[in-house]
Amino acid sequence: MKIACLGGGPAGLYFAISMKLRQPETQVTVFERNRPNDTFGWGVVLSDDALENLEANDPVSAARIRENFAYWDDIAVVHDGHRTVSGGHGFAGIGRMKLLTIMQDRARELGVDLRFETEVGPVEDYAATYDLVVAADGLNSRVRSQWAEHFKPDVDTRLCKFIWLGTHQKFDDAFTFIFEKTSHGWVWAHAYQFDDNTATFIVECTQATWDAWGFAGMSKDETVETCRQIFAGHLGGHKLMSNANHLRGSAVWINFPRVNCEHWHHQNVVLMGDAAATAHFSIGSGSRLALDSAIALATYLDTEPTLEQAFVKYQDERRLDVLRLQSAARNSLEWFEEVERYLDLDPVQFNYSLLTRSQRISHENLRLRDPEWLASAERWFQTQAGVPADAPLRAPMFAPFRLRDMALANRIVVSPMAQYKAVDGCPTDWHFVHYAERAKGGAGLVYTEMTCVSPEGRITPGCPGLYAPQHEAAWRRLVDFTHAETQAKICCQIGHSGRKGSTQLGWEKMDAPLAAGNWEIISASAIPWSKDNATPREMTRADMDRVTAEFVAAAQMADRAGFDMIELHAAHGYLVSSFISPLSNARTDEYGGSLDNRMRWPLEVFTAMRAAWPGGKPMAVRISANDWAGDDGVTPAEAVEIARMFHAAGADIIDVSAGQTSTQARPVYGRMFQTPFSDRIRNEAGLATMAVGNIYEADHVNSILMAGRADLVCLARPHLADPYWTLHAGTAIGDRHAQWPLPYLAGRDQAWRLAERDAEQVGKV
Repeated sequence: MKIACLGGGPAGLYFAISMKLRQPETQVTVFERNRPNDTFGWGVVLSDDALENLEANDPVSAARIRENFAYWDDIAVVHDGHRTVSGGHGFAGIGRMKLLTIMQDRARELGVDLRFETEVGPVEDYAATYDLVVAADGLNSRVRSQWAEHFKPDVDTRLCKFIWLGTHQKFDDAFTFIFEKTSHGWVWAHAYQFDDNTATFIVECTQATWDAWGFAGMSKDETVETCRQIFAGHLGGHKLMSNANHLRGSAVWINFPRVNCEHWHHQNVVLMGDAAATAHFSIGSGSRLALDSAIALATYLDTEPTLEQAFVKYQDERRLDVLRLQSAARNSLEWFEEVERYLDLDPVQFNYSLLTRSQRISHENLRLRDPEWLASAERWFQTQAGVPADAPLRAPMFAPFRLRDMALANRIVVSPMAQYKAVDGCPTDWHFVHYAERAKGGAGLVYTEMTCVSPEGRITPGCPGLYAPQHEAAWRRLVDFTHAETQAKICCQIGHSGRKGSTQLGWEKMDAPLAAGNWEIISASAIPWSKDNATPREMTRADMDRVTAEFVAAAQMADRAGFDMIELHAAHGYLVSSFISPLSNARTDEYGGSLDNRMRWPLEVFTAMRAAWPGGKPMAVRISANDWAGDDGVTPAEAVEIARMFHAAGADIIDVSAGQTSTQARPVYGRMFQTPFSDRIRNEAGLATMAVGNIYEADHVNSILMAGRADLVCLARPHLADPYWTLHAGTAIGDRHAQWPLPYLAGRDQAWRLAERDAEQVGKV
């Protein structure tokens, strides 16, 4: 077989090596436009497991690479005059030129034909001449561009500007992040050693800061000197250097392009490395992606009977790993794009936020890496929460929290979860047992499901309410038990179903009208929830006054029932939410159009409830921070303004959910997928928030809290599966300070013994 490899970077060279190792008789020719000793980067970062993969594939080149590695274990973060160091991270750096030289030499030993200073022509010419064409021609792949209609690339050009520089200043003790506040805005650097004398020094900033500095009008030398001046206090008198001698002026700056191709192969041409997919440099995995892909492609070309079958296996295997890394890289690059919202955090919390930005490093993973540093961070968090310095050290999820006069024992919240078990709006024994069990389970705060302000405000005939004396009495029974027998506080979520009302029970046909006995539904506009739902009547001013009074009456009942807190449900497409979202509000009066107008009645409702609710008791509001419908709906940026408006009206905390406002929504799911919206509101608006959405592990909770992404964390499905989730999660992570119900102490002791035995067994393995 004759193979043309277009591109002589790490991806192309390592594929050529890997292919010749498997099929020595195969003719592999590498075409590279540059000279052998040209390189436009500085250092390459590889993790420990990446090195293991190289050793398994080719011990010879792996040994040579290892001999030239600069190793570091620590990450240092320099911010606000503090240098915070954590260890156990296990990375290695090597000069890109040295890596290429090692790979070039190894390729020649194996008989690869290396042709430098050769421009790549039309891909059709290579496809006609060779049995296989591997396009490893980098970020700006000509092959990908020439056959874009086949590969279908999605190129997302990101927001920050960065420039890849080098320096002789030593950073050999840690991978170092430096954040400098300048007269034109924040500028930061990613610095790491890759040989005895040289370090990579990547400078990055927002577009606004770049514009303010006037980098667009600077020459390359002026740019490098300006960067040196910004970071002079960290360079020990050394210069910064650029090896992009082929570029001039502002061209040395780059906006990172996130590349992902729908198809990685066409006919006998296959994409590899940055030509197929890119991962942001801030997680140091671009080279890892390229090298692993080179190994996989060579393996399948050797084991599969046809090119097509090899291509299919290669893409199927690598796409999943690539998407995982790209997801982590997206989280990381977005953190840097938005870093200015975090720069006022305490250095301890800022450092933690940076370390966990990609979601690949969790709370307990940090404990394995550097237990002393994490313990100091946990102590800081606990102290900030008002815990005495000599108190037992506990994870962030067990730190107390206070809203007005309500003191929570910990940060865990049992989310509202519809039960559909009420009778004529009245909660039953089902509700008593359901909520009482979860209050006994250790959570700091327990929510009721949406409790409706009128019969017509119910979602289904099985939804509970607060509009009749018997409702108040039933809720009072539950609240009294919770206060008498548990540490938990209890919150009543109050809402009105709007256009999503008069529907079947949740386990019947979700969001479908009743088979019989439907009631009139109202909404901001006469827009049905779906084509199968009834069209609501557009609310009049008289309707608004009547429903506002119903919300106030429900709040007063909640107070008499003894609830510690109430929440206005202004999310998920229900009545109040229908005013906020432009997807459901098409009004042309003063309640539609601009955000101020759309918020007018929701704020009227909230203000009236707050006035009727005791001053010492907190009040929350749940919002949908993203309609998941692009700019047509509520966006995360607009959600910050919505949160500010509710806060100005007296909201103590924002319960940050997302979606469920329109059938147009196209949510992007994943672990903790709604937490970024809470993060943004908390750190841009400076408001207390609750995070929700696919949070199911103690690690998730502790990471969210410690990084300052929320103040409370809500878990729904985990509490359906396990009413005692908080007690069990604490047991699993070694916490021995939780208050269990007294009759359950024997069970507690056994659970702790079993957890310790399991931990010992893991340690032995």
